[in-house]
Amino acid sequence: MGKSISEALIEKSLFLTALLSCFIILVILCFIFIEGFPAIHEYGVVKFLFGNVWAPNDGEFGVFSMIVGSLCVTVFALIISVPLSILCATFMAEVANTKVRNFLKPVIQTLSGIPSVVYGFFGLIILVPFVRLHFGGTGFSILTAAIILSVMILPTIISVSYDSLRAVPQEYREASLGLGATSWQTIRNVTIPAALPGIITAIILGMGRAVGETLAVIMVVGNVAKVPDSIFAPARTLTSNIALEMSYATGIHYNALFATAVILFILIMILLVIAKYIQRKYSIDAAGGTL
Repeated sequence: MGKSISEALIEKSLFLTALLSCFIILVILCFIFIEGFPAIHEYGVVKFLFGNVWAPNDGEFGVFSMIVGSLCVTVFALIISVPLSILCATFMAEVANTKVRNFLKPVIQTLSGIPSVVYGFFGLIILVPFVRLHFGGTGFSILTAAIILSVMILPTIISVSYDSLRAVPQEYREASLGLGATSWQTIRNVTIPAALPGIITAIILGMGRAVGETLAVIMVVGNVAKVPDSIFAPARTLTSNIALEMSYATGIHYNALFATAVILFILIMILLVIAKYIQRKYSIDAAGGTL
């Protein structure tokens, strides 16, 4: 009887904790939407979303250039980091011996603990002059920000992908090798496809980190509120815009920054829905392939 009561208490406690987490998220979202609605209502949804001019002193609050900047930085960061992460995770899980694996894991985990300002400072001192020297321009660009972000999200994608690869049953590998496949063919055609749902989850987590990163991006992206015409051009992201102007914003400008946060939230939700759809599709395909 006592065991049943304790189990019921634990169950209720876990349920209340989950409800509290949902309530906190809901409160934050409601606060953001309430504060941002006046700017969207006064300025207009279409003008706010697709306007190219952000000039608070002139009453212009178009965030289209910042949406493009956020997407460009995130996409290029993923293009750089995803192949490197998957290759590194595959090496650690399938190729490396125990000593090498035990050395690499804490090193990669250490990367995730480095403050973002350190990454930004490194980009400011090393990458910005390098890009300026070899590619022209000021060096403050989408490419520079993407490189910094790719390094920052590497540990997340590598760690989750590694766990997904290690979770693939050993029987899959033995069956493939028993049929005459080489180690590389087994990795490419059996292990990675079986771990693909987990790898996509890792990419989703990395994407969320890239979209939401602020400080390191502010230091290297250039913070120019216009649509970039190349990856070597400066840009401004949604998060950078909020961080740069919130300290002195008042009135409709203040509400417009909250409206920017609303757009950022919606953008992240759209990206997550797309990624979840891809994950679910590959999960079904992987399950069908193992039957």
